[in-house]
Amino acid sequence: MEKKNIFKESGISLDQLRSKQSVRTTFKLPEEVINLLSVIAGQLGIKQKSLLDQLTEDVVILNQIALTARKTQQKTVVRQQKTFVMSKSSLQAINEAAKRQNIPRDLLLEISIRRLLPVIDEEQEKHQRRKKVITEMHIHLKRLEDLRNNTDLLLGESDDFYIMLNSQVQLARKNLRYAQAVIDKGQAIEEW
Repeated sequence: MEKKNIFKESGISLDQLRSKQSVRTTFKLPEEVINLLSVIAGQLGIKQKSLLDQLTEDVVILNQIALTARKTQQKTVVRQQKTFVMSKSSLQAINEAAKRQNIPRDLLLEISIRRLLPVIDEEQEKHQRRKKVITEMHIHLKRLEDLRNNTDLLLGESDDFYIMLNSQVQLARKNLRYAQAVIDKGQAIEEW
């Protein structure tokens, strides 16, 4: 009896919990849109499901998108089937908004995903700036290695200055490997 009261008092209902359940559903989308979702999710390190839910869970925004989509003439594009995982509530919001505005739900999802285009533009710019920074990091590492090597010649490997500089070289190499991994991850953005 006490457990039921805690459940009720928390403001959580079974319907709310069920609406968060994941469902698999298939849409027909342009390949470019499918790739856009995949690249952004990968770059930001979040799951496609989470990204889709964020793009589609706000019913007010979906209705605005649906109204806009109905007014604009869409050119014929080649679409391919793609199955996505999303929350039940997001799928229901898409279906209701599409039905209310009498537009295909595929088009509604496509336009929702295209809202990510400014994000990818921003990430592409960041990627280019990161590439400039990593070039500077390589130069810095080379100078640091030269300084350490000169210190070895002047003072020897057992000197505190050499030990300190060697530690800095190792740290700089580690950071450079991490930075390179970030650049490699961003390669998909560059190729998009």
